[in-house]
Amino acid sequence: MSMRTVLVTTSLLFSAYGHASVCDALPSHSDLTKALKASVATTSEEKNGGLELNMWGSIVARDGTVCAVSRTGDHFGDQWPGSRVISAQKANTANAFSLPKLALSTANLWAPTQPGGSLFGLQFSNPVDINVAYEGEAEKYGTGDDAMVGERIGGVNVFGGGLALYGKDGTILGAIGVSGDTSCADHNIAWKTRHALKLDYVPGGVSDTGDDNIIYTDGHGFGHVNCGNGEADVAMKLPEMYPVSK
Repeated sequence: MSMRTVLVTTSLLFSAYGHASVCDALPSHSDLTKALKASVATTSEEKNGGLELNMWGSIVARDGTVCAVSRTGDHFGDQWPGSRVISAQKANTANAFSLPKLALSTANLWAPTQPGGSLFGLQFSNPVDINVAYEGEAEKYGTGDDAMVGERIGGVNVFGGGLALYGKDGTILGAIGVSGDTSCADHNIAWKTRHALKLDYVPGGVSDTGDDNIIYTDGHGFGHVNCGNGEADVAMKLPEMYPVSK
C-alpha cells in the first residue's frame, strides 16, 4: 500500500467520523426529504406562490459541513440542476451570517448587498468550492449518497431560501437551504420545511415580527424584491400559520 493510499484512506475515515459528529443533532436525509415534500405539496388553498416546481433542499452543520441534500422529484433532472448547489449555498449563507441571538435569512441579505448597500460585496466573499459542488454521479445528487455530504460547500447567496436552524434550547445548529423555484417561493418552502423539522426556535430577527421572515417593505434595509407570483401573500401569513417556536 502506497503512502498516498494510506493518507487518502485516513482522510476519508476522518471525514466520515467528523461528518457523523457534527451532523448528529440535525435531521437525516429521510427527515429532510419528508419535510421538504410535505412543504412543496400544499393544498390548493395554501400554495407557496411562484411556479410550483420540484425543489432541492440542503442542510449544513454549524461548521459548514453539508449534512444532507434532498430533492422532491424522483430523478436528478426533475428539478433545476443548477439549484442543487444553490440550495447548499443558501444553507451555508444563513448559517454563516446568523448568530445565537440574531437570525438572518438569505432573503434578509438581498437589499443590503445591492450596489450602494451596507453589505455590498458580501455575495462575492466565501466562494463555492467547485470541487465539492460537482463531485460524484449526478443521478445520486439529492439522495443519501450525494457526494456533497460530509464536505464544506461554502458560497454566499443573497436571495430567499436560506434559514438558520435553532434547537429547543436556543442553540444554533446550522441552516437549511431550499432552491428550485422563484427565490420568494423558495423562502416560503424553506420556512415551512424548517417548521416541520421543529428547528425554528428563532431568537430574533430584523422583520417586523422579530424573526427572519422575508421583508417586502419598500426601502427597508433588509428588504427583498417582490417576485410577483403570489409569494408575498403567502409570506405575510407565515408567522401566523407557521409561527416560530418559543
